Amino acid sequence: MSANNNYCQSDNLSPQASLQKLIEGNERYTADHLEHPHEDAQRRVELSRSQRPFAVVLGCADSRVIPELIFDQGIGDIFTIRIAGGVAGDGVIASIEYAIEHFGTQLVVVVGHESCGAVAAAIKHEAVKGKGGSLMRYIEPAVQSIITQPGDLLTNAIQAHAKRTVDILLHLEPILMNHYNSGCLEIVPAYYHLATGKVDFLSEIKSRDHDLVMV
Repeated sequence: MSANNNYCQSDNLSPQASLQKLIEGNERYTADHLEHPHEDAQRRVELSRSQRPFAVVLGCADSRVIPELIFDQGIGDIFTIRIAGGVAGDGVIASIEYAIEHFGTQLVVVVGHESCGAVAAAIKHEAVKGKGGSLMRYIEPAVQSIITQPGDLLTNAIQAHAKRTVDILLHLEPILMNHYNSGCLEIVPAYYHLATGKVDFLSEIKSRDHDLVMV
């Protein structure tokens, strides 16, 4: 997968460097050695002119899963999108595309989390009142894909949903697929453990010349 200069004109961090920053930040978080970077008045003034987030994080609206905290990042570091179940509807996709096109962001992380209520509801086929039912159509295919898989059903479904969301995003034309095929974008699924605070990345980036490898 060779880089195409039509899509790679960006001075933002590479996918590998961006992922490493998130890994190191999560290690600080789990060890209670937080740095709380980029939170002062000077940072606010700098960002009043423009922003340059190095990663997009798509995650759940759950109050226990806050990307800036679990990755120990500050104001303007992460372009955060939170919605129940971490589903990728049109508004979410448009937001991801905006960050990639306008800020040159080269990494997207899709974070599922332990005990996700939206995924649990999809497993139980619960009748969800109001607009909540619209989320189920994004989650149920992942549930069906692992229904006979050994292990904990909820954990397997949450991870499968994150992986499926990544696969959907990677095949969206023209923006996401073209940036990925040009070597300027990686989209990685992850799983967050509530008690320990640890984030498991469910794929790895081997190099700019290799596809994402799911684990």
